[in-house]
Amino acid sequence: MPAFALSEDHAVTCRFPIIQLACAILFGIAATVEAQVHYHDNDSPWGQRAETGPDSDVPGWFYNLGITGLRAQLMADEPKALLIQYVFPGSPADKIVARGDWIVGAGGRMFQHEHRNGYGMSVFGADGPIAEFAEALERAQGADGLGKLSLSVRRGDVTRELVLDVGQRYGNWSDSYPANCGKTDKILAELGPYLLKHQTEDGSFGDAVDNTFAPLALLASGKAQYLDAVRRNVRYLARETRPNDDRRDMLMNWTYMTAAIVMSEYYLATHEKWVLPELQEVHDHLAKAQYLHMSQINPKAKKSHPDSFPKGPKDSHGGWGHNPGFEGYGPIAMLTGQGALAYSLMHRCGIQIDRKRHDAAYAFLIKGTGQNGYVWYGDQIGGPQDGWADMGRTGAAGIASHLSPYAEPVYRERALSHARVIGEHPQSFPDTHGSPPMGMAYTALAANIDPDSFRKLMDANRWWFTMAHCTDGSFYYQPNRDNAGYGSEARMTASSVVAFILTIPRHSLVITGKKAE
Repeated sequence: MPAFALSEDHAVTCRFPIIQLACAILFGIAATVEAQVHYHDNDSPWGQRAETGPDSDVPGWFYNLGITGLRAQLMADEPKALLIQYVFPGSPADKIVARGDWIVGAGGRMFQHEHRNGYGMSVFGADGPIAEFAEALERAQGADGLGKLSLSVRRGDVTRELVLDVGQRYGNWSDSYPANCGKTDKILAELGPYLLKHQTEDGSFGDAVDNTFAPLALLASGKAQYLDAVRRNVRYLARETRPNDDRRDMLMNWTYMTAAIVMSEYYLATHEKWVLPELQEVHDHLAKAQYLHMSQINPKAKKSHPDSFPKGPKDSHGGWGHNPGFEGYGPIAMLTGQGALAYSLMHRCGIQIDRKRHDAAYAFLIKGTGQNGYVWYGDQIGGPQDGWADMGRTGAAGIASHLSPYAEPVYRERALSHARVIGEHPQSFPDTHGSPPMGMAYTALAANIDPDSFRKLMDANRWWFTMAHCTDGSFYYQPNRDNAGYGSEARMTASSVVAFILTIPRHSLVITGKKAE
C-alpha cells in the first residue's frame, strides 16, 4: 500500500503573587516574537490529558483542526508545520492522515508564517499555520470549495497532496456572523440537543460555567421545547443556594453568581413568582459575602497570604473572592464584575439592592481599570495604564456597568470604554485567565455594547470558531495558558459558551440587549 493511501518591570506593581505571575507572563512573552509555541517551560499545555469523555483517547491537549478530525501540536523546531498527534476514527481525515504526519500547507498553499502562539500582547491569537489552516478549511466548506480540503502532508522525506472530504453541510460564516448567518443557524440547531443531552437528572449542566451559559443559550433560543430544561436548571440552582450558607471552602461564590444571573434572566423571561424568594436568598448571600470591612478578614489569610490581605479599610473594599468575605488572596475583578451584574439584574426583578454596596463593587472595578478601559486582576492596576491582556474581566465589568440601574451617564461611559478596548485588542479572546470559555462569554457580552467592537471581535476570531468545531458538531476547548475546565467536560463547556455567544445578536436576553418589561 502506498505510504499516503487514501483508504519585567511592570510586574513589581502587582500586589498579589498571582498577578505578579500574570504580569511576568504578559510582558515576558511579549518580547518573544519568533516561533512561539508554548505557554510554560515544561511544554504545557501539550502534556495534559482528558481522563474521560470524547477526548480521553487523545494523548495530550492539542489543537483541534476543525471538523477534519485532526489534532495537532505546535513545534518550535518546525515553525511552519503542524505535527499530527491524533486522528479521530470515522472523521474526514481517518485513514488518510496519520499520527506523526506533518501538515505543511493547506488549500493548495504552503504555510507562509511561523507560529505565534502564547500569552502576551505580541503572541495572542493564532498567527501562523493555525490561522492559515482555518482559512483554507472555511474556504473548502463554501460554495466554491466543493467540500474538498487539500493538504500538503509530509511523511518521512516525502511530501504529497492529500484531499479530505469535509463537505458543505455548514458552509461559510457570513460577513455579519453570528447574525444573519446560515452556518450559525445550523450549528445552533445541533448545539441545543447537545446541551440537553448533557443535562443531568438533577437539572445541572456541569460546573459553574456550564450552569451559566448552557441555560442562558437555551433560554435565548426562544424555543419552547427548551424551557423545561432551563426551569429544571433554575430549580437546581435554587436547591444549591440557601439562606445562611456556612460553607467556606467550596469556591461557592461562583455558584451564587451563576444562580443570580440565570435565575434573574429566567424570571424576567417568564415572571414565574416562585423564583423571587429563591432569588432573594441568593441576594442575601451575595450581600453578606461582599467584602466591605476588615472584620471580615479570615485570620488564616494573614498567615497563608501575608502579603495579600488588606492593610487598610479601602483595600479590596467592595469586591468578591472565591468564598464569602475575605479569604486567601481575596476579592478579584472577575467575580466582582459578576457581582455588580448580579445586583443589576436582581434590581430589574424587583429585589431591593443597597446602592452603597452596588457602587462599592463598581468602585473596586474602577480602581483596577487602566486609562484604556482594560480591567486588571484585582482592585489596582497591575501594569501600564495602556496595557492589556485577556479580556474576560473587562467583559464582566463592561456588561455590569452597561446594565447599571442608575441614571448617571458615567456607568454607560465606562461600559463603552470597556467595549472599545476589547474591539481594539480582540486577539486574546479565546485565551483568558482561569476559565477561558467563561472569559470568552463575558468578553463577547461587553463587546456587544458597541456594534463596531463586537464586529472586530468576531472578525478577528473567525479562525477559532472554525477550528474549535468538531466532527460531531460539538465545540472544543483549545489549548491556552490556563487549564480550568479542560478534561472530561471540555467539549460541554466550550459548546455551552459557543451556543451562548452565537445567540447574542438575537438580543433575546436582558444581558444581550432585550428591554426588560
